[in-house]
Amino acid sequence: MRLQVFLSHNGVCSRREAMDIIQSGRVKVNGRLVKEPSTNVEGTEDITVDGQKIVAKHYSYVLLHKPAEYTTTKDDPYAKKIVMGLLPSHLRHLSPVGRLDRDTEGLLLFTNDGAWAQKLTHPKFHLEKTYQARVTGKLKPEDKKRLESGIMLPVEDEKTPPVTPVTGAACICKKTVPCRITDVRYNGSDTDLTITIHEGRKRQIRTMFYTIGHKVTYLKRVAIGGLTLGDLKLGQWRELSLEEQRGVCRTKPI
Repeated sequence: MRLQVFLSHNGVCSRREAMDIIQSGRVKVNGRLVKEPSTNVEGTEDITVDGQKIVAKHYSYVLLHKPAEYTTTKDDPYAKKIVMGLLPSHLRHLSPVGRLDRDTEGLLLFTNDGAWAQKLTHPKFHLEKTYQARVTGKLKPEDKKRLESGIMLPVEDEKTPPVTPVTGAACICKKTVPCRITDVRYNGSDTDLTITIHEGRKRQIRTMFYTIGHKVTYLKRVAIGGLTLGDLKLGQWRELSLEEQRGVCRTKPI
């Protein structure tokens, strides 16, 4: 990573402050004065600021195949099952990246790298999240097109209970970012499909379909960016490779 980023990630200062510190001649790498903030470092070098050695933090990146009925939280006395219980004790200091509803299964990430997590969850990076879903009723082509174009949904915060569209209650609404629906298959009286969204609103997919008269009875996240579940079994976890850590963030802001 760049020297400027290294200082920021390891708690020395912000990225902007790191640039000033480096350019002012206060940083040495293996005893050599470095004034270029973009200098690449591995983190194993002897890096000092004003003569004080900076110890690199160890970051972990984990992918879990979350089962349904597990709440995405680090601690909740009211939850019967929480996702941290699926990780070994030496990884329970990590935090979930974003959220996955209790009734939803699939790909969930964990890390202690705050900058990495923020890039995955910030709306401006337009990160794709893909789900497999089953909804009641047969999804009509015109309703599919309507969902893909974006529909108006209530804007809620975490402390506000879900707003039922049929109540007629006044609420602040915002149009969803266009999504992509593929692999539409009729399964008896239900519809199976794959949907890719670029947002992370609370219970967004369930609310989208409910708004047009369909109930989601099954939902599974199968991909985030370039990451997929692969053959990882339900309830199992694995660490991400360096290539996966970098690749999932390889998106452009919108």
